Amino acid sequence: MDRKETAIHLFKQGYSCSQAVFTVYAAEGELDDRRAMRLSSGFGGGMGRTNGACGVVTGAVMVLGLMYGPSRPNQPEAKERVYGKVQEFVRRFVARNKSVLCSELLGCDLSQPEGLSRAKEQMLFVTTCPKYVGDAVEILEQMLAEDPPKSN
Repeated sequence: MDRKETAIHLFKQGYSCSQAVFTVYAAEGELDDRRAMRLSSGFGGGMGRTNGACGVVTGAVMVLGLMYGPSRPNQPEAKERVYGKVQEFVRRFVARNKSVLCSELLGCDLSQPEGLSRAKEQMLFVTTCPKYVGDAVEILEQMLAEDPPKSN
């Protein structure tokens, strides 16, 4: 399986969208799957069901930090590089999906019991979210191929 298929498979097994996206890249940052899963666990549902950025986006931001971010203080070039990568990821994701906000992508407010119930009843986590997981990994794969990371 490639990363996209693996991420979708992880999501369908019950991991959150952020866990699915981040974990398929964790080994490149010398993180084991267990730590990657725990680190990324709070970002699903728009950051813990707060209607923030979709977990696939926050998972991708963590990947970009892992690949391009500074590892020491006073590395302004690396900081600017990772910020630019995050901005580019967001631009590409919005071009495909019109938003990065979980509530807008799903069309319901997961922070409210009725919104969460509606998402479950409409099976949005089954019918809609796997596409976003796949989109995030596709965009990351494109970006990593276009500009391979260098160690910082």
